[in-house]
Amino acid sequence: MKAISRALADGARLLKASDTARLDAELLMAEALNIARDRLLLSPPERKTVPKRFWAMVERRQAGEPVAYITGRRAFWNIELHVGPGVLIPRPDSEVLIASALEHFEGIAAPGCILDLGTGPGTLLLAALDLWPKADGIGIDSSRRALSYAAANARRLGLDSRADFRLGDWAEGVDGPFDLILCNPPYVATDAELGPGVAEFEPPEALFAGPEGLDNLRRLAPEFPRLLAKGGIAAVEIGPDQAAGAADLLAIDGLSGRVAQDLAGRPRAILLTWV
Repeated sequence: MKAISRALADGARLLKASDTARLDAELLMAEALNIARDRLLLSPPERKTVPKRFWAMVERRQAGEPVAYITGRRAFWNIELHVGPGVLIPRPDSEVLIASALEHFEGIAAPGCILDLGTGPGTLLLAALDLWPKADGIGIDSSRRALSYAAANARRLGLDSRADFRLGDWAEGVDGPFDLILCNPPYVATDAELGPGVAEFEPPEALFAGPEGLDNLRRLAPEFPRLLAKGGIAAVEIGPDQAAGAADLLAIDGLSGRVAQDLAGRPRAILLTWV
């Protein structure tokens, strides 16, 4: 136990450039020991030595590689997803889309048909299908690599019979209507500064969207009125400085848009419903 405690402290010092150095060290140690982080913290195994793998992973993290790529997994909402290079890493900010959908359907019929545009490793669709066990859904992405992760995640979570993943260009060729539409499009402005390791490791096509970060929203805006069922909701993630511009783009043809905030109180999504 002392060896592990010392290694965690040393690992956190080596990772001091990270805003989450101690958390990073704990996640890497749990992976090296092949145990859950909760067990590491509450009941760490008695060991006189620390796996060499831990120090190798710390070295990779020092070079800026995201923890999720090093461990191969990332928790999101109530599920765990496998991820890897070439796939956008799920972020807690995106959970506001699921929380907003839960709020919308509280007290009314649960969504039966769900669409996830830009599904990546299946993040939003699989979280939603796990919440609503009678729903079916379609996940669209332009990346074959992302879709391979999505399909594997669906099988591992026992959701593959209800999830249909398709290679596509946003909503082109997709017919509705859908009770719930989830969408986390690339929304980073081309010249925006990102956190350490993001631009260097994550796929640029899943991040950047033109000078204002709104290029994909301009393409998507005309699709929501034809795809969203009456009484349904579309939750579209945005950057924290895009609320006004994104709402103007998306709230068209009878749709009303309101802003949802993330846990830090920043604008994080536009929620579209029928007027």
